[in-house]
Amino acid sequence: MKRFFRLLRYGLPYSLQWFPGVVLLAGVGLLDNFRLLLFVPIFDDVLHPGASGATTPMSGRVAWWMGLKSVVFTTLHLHNDWSVVAFALVVSTVLKGICDYGGTYLVNYAGFGMITDLRNDLYETTMRRSSSFFHRHPTASILSTLINDVDRVQNAVSSVIGEFLQQFFTFLGGLAVVIYYGGHLSLALFLFIPVVIMSARKIGREVRTRTRTGQDKLAEIQNILHETVTGNRIVKAFNTELWEILRFRSAARRLFRANLRSVRIQSISSPLMDTIGAIAIALLLWIGRNEIKTGHMTIGIFATFILALFKLYDPVRKFASFYNSFQQAMGASASIFGFFDEKDDVKEKPRAATLKGFARSIRFENVGFSYSTAEGEHQILHNVDLDVRAG
Repeated sequence: MKRFFRLLRYGLPYSLQWFPGVVLLAGVGLLDNFRLLLFVPIFDDVLHPGASGATTPMSGRVAWWMGLKSVVFTTLHLHNDWSVVAFALVVSTVLKGICDYGGTYLVNYAGFGMITDLRNDLYETTMRRSSSFFHRHPTASILSTLINDVDRVQNAVSSVIGEFLQQFFTFLGGLAVVIYYGGHLSLALFLFIPVVIMSARKIGREVRTRTRTGQDKLAEIQNILHETVTGNRIVKAFNTELWEILRFRSAARRLFRANLRSVRIQSISSPLMDTIGAIAIALLLWIGRNEIKTGHMTIGIFATFILALFKLYDPVRKFASFYNSFQQAMGASASIFGFFDEKDDVKEKPRAATLKGFARSIRFENVGFSYSTAEGEHQILHNVDLDVRAG
């Protein structure tokens, strides 16, 4: 969670875009479920011409429909149930589209701005590192972090978060509809919640691990590409084309296996949620049939309850995918913040004196130079004296 909060700090400058965007996407969820509520009067009033329209004990949960009719009758002078339903359906759909467009744009604006700032800071941090940093990290690994890892985070923050917020508010509204109309039937849903949460957490942890492994294998391929393309003259001079081809194929094979393991883990989510949802709905259909027979529910209320269940299931299924994307971003961010947290071997001295321009020469006396590798220091220049004259 520490890396998550560090990412969150990059979003604070875009609060003026985040908050209106979230509010508009909340409106999308509410309006989407309002259209679902219209199925009650469609089944119980519009499709039943002989219905009296009076509020009976079992239809007390649709008192909002009676209020909506009275307002529309008075304001727009519409005089039948079908006109009220049609008007409410069209207006709610138009408003939902406006909220969807505005909310998605604002949330993505904030997400892309946040990632742009993160990429700029990462590049600046990389450029200011000491030489030992570039000895420890191959060029391709640095490029992979700057491009591929940031791209993973961008996909989760800017592309996925807008749809996630929309589905989240749709889920909340649908849950309210299910509980309001389903009554005690909706209690059966809570039996499945622990199964869904535990399954998503277990899959998410595996996805994070596999994502980091896949990114490392991709960086390995990029490193081989960088070495062989920039050093193509050396490859041809020593006639090692075949050896380099075999090395690249071996790295590509490792990336292939890592990607397959990641896909295998992620592919479990959707079938698992499908199975859990099918069992829950089948159980509630069996119970709901008796509710209609005993007169505790009307066909319209039960139909809306079932439709809300189906609509509730879609966000739950997508939440597993969103969680996987979030875990991929967290796995990719490990390398990003690893670059931020590295300590330079050579640090700038506080209040260091500024060297003035020289007039005659610069002299090196008894100077050495060494490379730092995993095996240690390898000095290649010893006791060098050099005089560099002006001009």
